[in-house]
Amino acid sequence: MIENVLESINNRVTLYNEGIDESVHTYEIASLLKTLHDEDEELYAKTLETLPKDILAEVLLEMPQQHMEEAYEQLGAEGLADLAAELDTDDAADLIQSIEEMDEDLAEEVLSRLSDDDRATIETLISYGDNEAGAYMQTELFEANTDENVGASIKRLRMMKAEALIDNVHQVFVVDKHRRLIGAILLEDLILHEPHELYRDILHDGHNTLHVHAHDDIYDVVEVFANYNLNTLGVVDENQILLGRITADDIHDVMEERATEQIYHMAGVNDEAEQDEELWSIGKHRAIWLAINLITAIAASVVIGMFDATIEAIVALAILMPIVASMGGNAGTQTLTVTVRKIALGEIEGREAYATIKREVLLALINGIIFAALIGGVAYAWFHIPLLGLVIALSMIINLFFAGFFGTIIPLGLRRAGIDPAIGSTVILTTVTDIVGFFSFLGLATIILL
Repeated sequence: MIENVLESINNRVTLYNEGIDESVHTYEIASLLKTLHDEDEELYAKTLETLPKDILAEVLLEMPQQHMEEAYEQLGAEGLADLAAELDTDDAADLIQSIEEMDEDLAEEVLSRLSDDDRATIETLISYGDNEAGAYMQTELFEANTDENVGASIKRLRMMKAEALIDNVHQVFVVDKHRRLIGAILLEDLILHEPHELYRDILHDGHNTLHVHAHDDIYDVVEVFANYNLNTLGVVDENQILLGRITADDIHDVMEERATEQIYHMAGVNDEAEQDEELWSIGKHRAIWLAINLITAIAASVVIGMFDATIEAIVALAILMPIVASMGGNAGTQTLTVTVRKIALGEIEGREAYATIKREVLLALINGIIFAALIGGVAYAWFHIPLLGLVIALSMIINLFFAGFFGTIIPLGLRRAGIDPAIGSTVILTTVTDIVGFFSFLGLATIILL
């Protein structure tokens, strides 16, 4: 098994180095290294030392956090500085930040071993906030001056590619003499022009003028990429000076991280804590939300306790109670999921919020009426108490109505308060549907049946 893994790694490295198969991706090498790590950690460490620096630099970014930290300790400051120098500036900044999370002194030492230009660039990128566009940009890009001709710029691009100074080039950013961004031209459009043509003569309204500012929220940038189907987007400062570019692979990573974060939050799980190797740390964060859930469960039980005499008189109520609460909880979760997703995509702004509430409440009412009729019939056939069917039917309608209403109001309210709508929404909603479900069902039963 180990021999096969090693052979596969060596074969892919050879193909990658010699350019025989450019489809070989560092992700494949990283996957094989993870397998090797699980089988033999000592051999894994030795294999890391044999990998060429340009491959190892890319491979490390594909590795799990634990493996990355082990590699940092093994490579030391000098080795890590060599790796950072091989990476694009955005990836190098990510690497330094990852090292900093483990050991701030090591990160400082790595930075000190870089060239002045590389260090200044990385420090600038790191200085941006986690949710700012500037933190995700790379400074390597293909740009041309308005007074330059197409042929000269393409010749320069060939040199940059030959020296591996840039990759994933989709367009040329056209700037004026002050490096203010004028527009961008796709390479597929650029090749239609003659080498002697000047950029100022071929720019027109049809060329892409989209860009973002370095301090823009990265989730707003994600929307721009999604709405305009972009591969690359220029980043400028407050004076329209071109600073760098954001590429689609960075946006994909942001979307993946956001989706993971929201899934964890809706389940009451801390996404950062889950990456920790210590069970105590993971369990502690999960226990916080379980404790909150316990309090809400007690609140629902208190409501049930208010009607203990009613339950004692009609035992059938105890059997049917979970149905009302469960249906309300599931309906509310459906509404909550749709609403949080729309908020994440930026589809709920201003008047859309009212329209969303109206739509979800209407859907909940329709489903409430349908299932009220169904469960009312089932309750009558089961216990042969005509009014019991009416009680559970009315309770079903009431609970599903509130499930639809609060399933939209809760995440919208959290967003308005500046809180991630995914955090705590599920716990709050479950509490509401349980309390409303039990109170309406047992309350109606007390009024109608006793």
